[in-house]
Amino acid sequence: MEAPRIMGYRRENGRVGIRNHVVILPVDDISNAAAEGVGRIIQGTLALPHAYGRLQFGEDLELFFRTMIGFGSNPNVAAAVVIGIEPGWTDRIVQGIAKTGKPVAGFSIERSGDLKTIAEASRKAFEFVQWASELQRQECAMNELYVSVKCGESDTTTGLASCPTVGNVMDRLMALKGTASFGETSELTGGEHVVKAKAATPEVAEQFMKIYNQYNEFILQNKVDDLSESQPTKGNIRGGLTTIEEKAFGNIEKLGKRTKFVGCLKPAEAPAGNGLWFMDTSSAAAEALTLWAASGAVLHLFPTGQGNICGNPIMPVIKLSGNPLTCSTMREHIDLDVSGILTGELTFDQAGDKLLNLMVRTANGRLTANEALGHREFVMTKLYRSA
Repeated sequence: MEAPRIMGYRRENGRVGIRNHVVILPVDDISNAAAEGVGRIIQGTLALPHAYGRLQFGEDLELFFRTMIGFGSNPNVAAAVVIGIEPGWTDRIVQGIAKTGKPVAGFSIERSGDLKTIAEASRKAFEFVQWASELQRQECAMNELYVSVKCGESDTTTGLASCPTVGNVMDRLMALKGTASFGETSELTGGEHVVKAKAATPEVAEQFMKIYNQYNEFILQNKVDDLSESQPTKGNIRGGLTTIEEKAFGNIEKLGKRTKFVGCLKPAEAPAGNGLWFMDTSSAAAEALTLWAASGAVLHLFPTGQGNICGNPIMPVIKLSGNPLTCSTMREHIDLDVSGILTGELTFDQAGDKLLNLMVRTANGRLTANEALGHREFVMTKLYRSA
């Protein structure tokens, strides 16, 4: 199979994006108002307010910086304006993004105030937006895109139809030397041995099990022996998944039949090369999507059963479902209906063809359902309490 051709934006560092955002990044929660002020003044910008960025430390702080720098560095972003209360952390994020070669500027509020900062940042954002508006798409190969995969609000149809459809496409993309990532550490429980067997080397298998065991130990340290209504959720249970093990085996179908994963990533860490990678992520949809976008993913495949509606500000999310009730009652949230697999009207290869075609159309500019509906959930993962 030859890699499908798409029209994308080739960035200064050679990576390929499929959107052309100019983002306004507040470094901390108290800079949200200034960032949103710039977003209101300059049309075509995207402000990303959030709740963190003050008094974090250790690995929690490092994850914060990976997330912020990763969002600004994502190939779907043309340029970034960074606004923080203090100059030090603001500049750290600016310098991290600048390594990609893309336009970026930082502004600190201390000794300037909101009004002056908003005015100066708006002038720079105005310049970036006009520059970005003239960038042209060029022909690229589909396997140049970094794709992430995660399911949400799973039910019995997810493991039977939508997750295997994603797995079918993963096998195709990996055969073309593409790059992809899966995660949801908690939702592999009961099937972790199956995932371990899909590792490309014994070293990768050992690294995966170390990450998984750390998660399990964390649960036990907090004396939680019952995750009912969290894993599985009430929606999962309503959809027929009564145990986390049932949920896990459906989830694992996304990895494909032939593909082996080549390495493990920390949350929001970018892959070091092509192939399928495991990332240690939360299973909460908005958090996980934020981590993958921060790691550089430009397109996400999201199987759902009961109808998860989460999106992302900079990364298009393609929702597919095999549940005919969901595809009927929540049709505005579903980009691809693969319920024909359950009725015998679609084979997995045919469903994979449909998904691959939709990926090409999305890469070329077609808005996904969550983009059209304005779902721009940007949710940081926090590891522990701040100082």
